[in-house]
Amino acid sequence: MRNEATEAVSANLNSSEPKESAWMAVISLTMGVFGLLTAEYLPASLLTPMAADLGVTEALAGQAVTVTAVVALFAGLMVPRLTRNYDRRNVLLGFTVLMIASNLLVALSSSLTVLLVMRILLGIALGGFWSMAAAVAMRLVPAKSVPRALSIIFSGIAVGTVVSIPLGSYLGGLYGWRSAFIAATAVGVLTLLFQLFTLPGMAPRRMMITASVMDLLRRPGIAMGMTGCVIAHTGQYALFTYIRPALENIAQLDVDHLSLILLGFG
Repeated sequence: MRNEATEAVSANLNSSEPKESAWMAVISLTMGVFGLLTAEYLPASLLTPMAADLGVTEALAGQAVTVTAVVALFAGLMVPRLTRNYDRRNVLLGFTVLMIASNLLVALSSSLTVLLVMRILLGIALGGFWSMAAAVAMRLVPAKSVPRALSIIFSGIAVGTVVSIPLGSYLGGLYGWRSAFIAATAVGVLTLLFQLFTLPGMAPRRMMITASVMDLLRRPGIAMGMTGCVIAHTGQYALFTYIRPALENIAQLDVDHLSLILLGFG
């Protein structure tokens, strides 16, 4: 009985595998990754002017990064279950709309409270997108092309990491910190338009029941590996979030030199 069920699931997967690769749709997801990473990292490059403009300490302004990461953690666990009955295309478009709204309203915010609420929207989009990216890639290209599709999609992480921080610092120095979020909003709008024309409809599927997070953590080595990832990322973000105030206060760097160092860091 179990073998028959497994064969039935395999047959269902093979029959639903796309015959052709939707590479334009894959690129639209890459644009989404780039936009999300850029929006997530921008406060780190603009922490000093943001804190001064909003009348708060740099430590408080840094919570704009923290709240996004925390919300993304829980969104990544909850969004797949909450959206399982919706077309994947519509859900992805919804995440892009959340990203646009977050960036625009952050640029217009007049208080830290409003800014943090808007960053919560970004956290939902960020966590939801990560939780769906691999599964969506499997529905856009044949199985043999999935590794290539994933490498293209997640290349947006590398580009976003390298470009967003120094560019945010540079734009902030020229036109004020809000201009960087306006630019991120423009990137989001372009991404949304591209996704509207390239992402195909992806009706929800009812697949086999998968293991829970706790079941996965009980497997040998998984918990230790995840703990290592958490420690590494915690240390990196602890440095990353406050790197601009440290360089400005200790090394007495101006915005131009700061942008170059942030580019090298990326």
